[in-house]
Parts: sequence; C-alpha cells; structure tokens
Amino acid sequence: MDIRVCPRAVILNLNGACESQIRPSLPFFSGDCYFEWIKRYGYAFRMKIYGEKRLMTTEPEHIKAILATQFDNFEKGPVTFDQFHSLLGLGVFNSDGERWKTHRNLTRPFFSRNRISDFDNFERHSEDTISVIKTRLGQGYPIEFQDVVARFTLDSATEFLFGKDVGSLGANLPYPEGSPLANDPSILNHPSNVFVRAFMQGQIQTAFRARFGKMWPLKEICSDKVLPHRRQVDEFVNPILEERRKQHLAMAATEKAGDDGEGETFLDDLIKHTADNQVIKDELVNILVAGRDTTASLLTFCIYVLTERPDITERLRCEIKEKVGPNARPTYKTISEMKFLRAFINETLRLYPAVPFNGRTTKNPVVFPRTETQPAFYVPAGVKCQYSVFLMHRRADLWGPDVLEFDPDRFLDERLQKYLTPNPFIFLPFNAGPRICLGQQFAYNETSYFLIKFLQAFTDFEIAWDVQPESSRPPVSWKPEPGTTKGRDKVLHAAHLTMNVKEALWVRMKDASTI
Repeated sequence: MDIRVCPRAVILNLNGACESQIRPSLPFFSGDCYFEWIKRYGYAFRMKIYGEKRLMTTEPEHIKAILATQFDNFEKGPVTFDQFHSLLGLGVFNSDGERWKTHRNLTRPFFSRNRISDFDNFERHSEDTISVIKTRLGQGYPIEFQDVVARFTLDSATEFLFGKDVGSLGANLPYPEGSPLANDPSILNHPSNVFVRAFMQGQIQTAFRARFGKMWPLKEICSDKVLPHRRQVDEFVNPILEERRKQHLAMAATEKAGDDGEGETFLDDLIKHTADNQVIKDELVNILVAGRDTTASLLTFCIYVLTERPDITERLRCEIKEKVGPNARPTYKTISEMKFLRAFINETLRLYPAVPFNGRTTKNPVVFPRTETQPAFYVPAGVKCQYSVFLMHRRADLWGPDVLEFDPDRFLDERLQKYLTPNPFIFLPFNAGPRICLGQQFAYNETSYFLIKFLQAFTDFEIAWDVQPESSRPPVSWKPEPGTTKGRDKVLHAAHLTMNVKEALWVRMKDASTI
C-alpha cells in the first residue's frame, strides 16, 4: 500500500491570507477561503494555524473514518475542550471517553420515538408563532424570520427539556431599523431577549476562539470573553432549575416521587441523577444548542429558499393540501407520507447544513484510506482533523453537474440511486457514527410540522429588501464561481457554532386564506 504524509500544505500566521477564517465579522461566503485552498491543494490538505497542526478534508472516506470506522482514534481533544469550556462546561458536546458515554446514555431515552412524535408541543408553539406573525404583518411590518423561528425552537425546546417554555414568543418581535419601536427598551430588555442575546454572543465568541487554535488565550489575557454571556444564560435558567428541584423535594417528602416514565422531562431526570446544579446547567446548555439552534438554522434557510423559489412553495402547498388538508393538524403518519416535503428539507440541509464545519483531534496515529483523488496517508497523534459537510455537499464529482442547483427531486429521482444510495457518507447533515445527532428525527419532525402549519397559513414569500441590512448582502463584485454559490445566493452566510443568514432575514408574506 502506498501510504504518504498528506503532501500539500498551507501555513497561516497572524497575517495569514484567509481573513474570513479569523475574522467572522467580515462579509464572507461560508468557507470561501477553503474553496480557494481546495482548488490549489485538493480535497485534503494539511495546514498550520498559529502553530496548531490541522488537516482539512472534504473526502467522504476520511470523514467516515473520523466519525465511524476509526472512531476510537479520535477525540474532541484538550484544545477544543478549553475553547468550549466557558460556554459548554462538561456537557455532552464537550466531552470524550467515559464522560461522553455517560452523558449520551442519559440523553438517549428522551429522543425515543414516542417522545419525538408527540406533536402537542409543536402544535402549541406553531400556533403561537403564526399568531404573532399575523399580528406584526397586520401592523404593516415585515418579519425578521431568523429571529421568529429561533423563538419558536427555543420555546418548544425548553418545554421539551424543562417541562416549561421560556415564553420568548411573548417578548414581542423585533422591528426593522427606522421604526420608532426598533430600539424599544421594553423589548430589548425582556428577560428572554437578554437570554437569547447572551446565548448567541457566547457562541460567537466561542467560535472566534476555535479560529485561533491553541493560541486563543492570547486574545483573552485580561478576561474570559465568553463567561459573562454564560453567566447571563445561567441567570435565566437558575429559577427554572430551583423551582423544579423544590418540586422534587416536595414530592419526596410526600413519598410521591418515582419513575414517571414518559411524563418525565430531561430536567427531571438530571435532578434525579445529580445534586450538582452546575452539571445540570452544563447539560441543559449543550442540549439547547442542539435543540434550538440547529433547527432554527434549518427553518431559516427553508424560508430563504422559498423567497427565491415560488414554484417550490406551490409544490409544497399542493402536497400539504393533498396529504393534510388546508387547515387540519398534521400527524406522524401524514408527515411520513409527504415525500416532497422530506426531499425539500434534505435539499436545504445539503446546501445549508446547520453545522457547516466540524472537527476531531487524533488521539492515536491513524492512516486515512485511499480515495479516488488521494492516496492513503498517515496522520500522527495530536492533529486536529477538520471536515466540512458544507463543502462536501457541493462537490460535483459526488453529486453531479447540477450540484449547486436547489433541486429537491435529486432525493426522489434516479440521482438518488446514482449518487447517494451507493455512498451515504456524502450526505451528513447530522453527522454519523457513535456521535450521530440523537435529535435527528426530532429535528425532522419539528421542521416538518412547522412548515406544514406555516404553509397552511402563508404564501408568496419575498425578502423585504427595503429593510434588509446592507451588510447582509453579498458584494456586487462577487461573480458565480464553480464549486461555490457565490453570485447565486442573495444573502451572506455566517457561522458561529451553527450557520445562519448574516444579520437578519426580513421577509414579507401573504395570508394564504385571502388567496
């Protein structure tokens, strides 16, 4: 076997060529620097960022090795642990080894089919979301859609996890700049809005650390820039936790405590397992990142696509009318029968995956397998192996010449058998292997349910360009490039831990009942 050290390299120092890797505040198309490097160095290359050895790959066989076939040779690693500790603590997404297994086993029962197919939660919060959207549209304003779906997913996730939602949909939606209410303190300072801002800023600062590799502490010599945001998050969670713990103590005193089975929340189970409030809060924050942010990202890009593709809106509405009806409540069975809806969600996940970049560190030396474009090569221990499903999902050699076209039918027609079926690791929106996302089906169910309700209520979506921030628009100099969606997408992508539309996504829509 011809085994080599990954032969091509790029070295980034403090004044490195890829500012968008280091400065996420700049206008950028997600991964634009990596596209340039792939053209120059191939689908796998090594690099050194501020002294940290890294490998970047978009090869399905390499990602399969990292996530599945050589899983035991990889870990999050000490550098990643330190970078994420201020925000995620010792939670499941910042753990390795036995601690990760313990967290994983604790979480798994709460994503059983019975729990994730109980749609009462989704119904309540979908109705609340539609109601506040109709109210705001009735006032003559567009909707900041990225914000409203983040509220929907936050309220549904906190009810699912805590047994009580945080009521963020009741905090009033943002107004566009120029409105006399845009900076209303009663809106900005609502407790749930303070929580959301802290949660977001904590993630942005944490992602900034990751971009600097092991040298990140030099940027925070004077103070921890993430910890104040985590403390604000904890201030919001503390009363919920204390109230629930008091309820458990009262139940124990009256000898009514016991295993409530399906009626127990995730928080209830954590309280039973530990008296350490910090451990509980760490785990709740970790699951909230997964339960809120990833689905909010998916829903945001679903609606962004519909602003560009009224033909897809019409196909979805036709399928909804056929399978569910114009006003009926969707069920697990009807959702499972909606093939085009699932294909639409999958195509959104292909081009706009919620977690565009990820990575593991080699715990032991490994040999990555040979691929069609790379020989097998050796990677020593202690190397951070980054992988990008965002970039992999855009490879024409894996998906066909129409790879950059948004076409849900690729998940329904002969292209499915030609590309994805023989090579399932080319599509990994939820990761794979032992650390595959436990909430995958929860996310599909929640997204499907919301889209059905939303498209029963609204149609004719368009971006409100008169209030869309200028900083969210691509530079006019950007032209279409092979391998990227530069010159195609009308808004800029951004990414902290999850992908989003930079700044905001202001949308106008019409009440479907009037059409």
